[in-house]
Amino acid sequence: MTSTTDRATSVRTSVRYENVSKSFGATPVLREISLEAPGGSTTCVVGPSGSGKSTLLRCTNLLEQPSSGRVFIGGEAITDPGADVDRIRTRVGMVFQRFHLFPHHSVLDNVTLGPQQVLGRPREEAVALAKVQLAAVGLAGLEDRRPAQLSGGQQQRVAIARSLAMSPEVMLFDEATSALDPELVKGVLGVMRDLAAQGMTMLVVTHEMRFAREVAQQVAFLDHGRLVEVAPPEQFFDDPRSERLRTFLGQVL
Repeated sequence: MTSTTDRATSVRTSVRYENVSKSFGATPVLREISLEAPGGSTTCVVGPSGSGKSTLLRCTNLLEQPSSGRVFIGGEAITDPGADVDRIRTRVGMVFQRFHLFPHHSVLDNVTLGPQQVLGRPREEAVALAKVQLAAVGLAGLEDRRPAQLSGGQQQRVAIARSLAMSPEVMLFDEATSALDPELVKGVLGVMRDLAAQGMTMLVVTHEMRFAREVAQQVAFLDHGRLVEVAPPEQFFDDPRSERLRTFLGQVL
């Protein structure tokens, strides 16, 4: 896979959560999460359903506003009053469980709309960049197809290319493979492995424990909105400290 962007390979941008809490009404979903994802590293976030994993990711770029606490992108507090949220958001790409592609636009247009409309890039420049990103995720030659003409795995790779075309410093993956048939998961995980190898800062909410073990520099375990344990994968999987994590791993491995 070729280099995604100059920004992605030259800048190592960290993400830090400082006592982040989030409640929906009277229901707490995140409880004082403090965690740092070092620049250039992959952090996988795992845990049972309803543990707050996706909410944590959505708080990272303020798709959900934390109830309290602060979120830092490369040292900038996106949660502070007066923060230029739109500008900071351009530094962060996000890939969802569902692909959220524009069904009536071609693959190429899906990837070029953001750079043109948000970053103000000329059409010719956006098209050239989009073709590089689509080739990088294995979709060269499919630029004129509509999303409905692609497999689920191909659509998710278009979504990844669309995020990369925005030249992000950080990539967030929210269970990016969970909506795919098993035979389609490998291709998407392969793209994510390549990004990790290039030094893209990534936070990955995932159920793919093998990916977490092999790719992540650290794995964080959430349960009932609390950060129970965070450790390098060798310790996380082979010598977990908490009984709750040992029970979870015994169920999923």
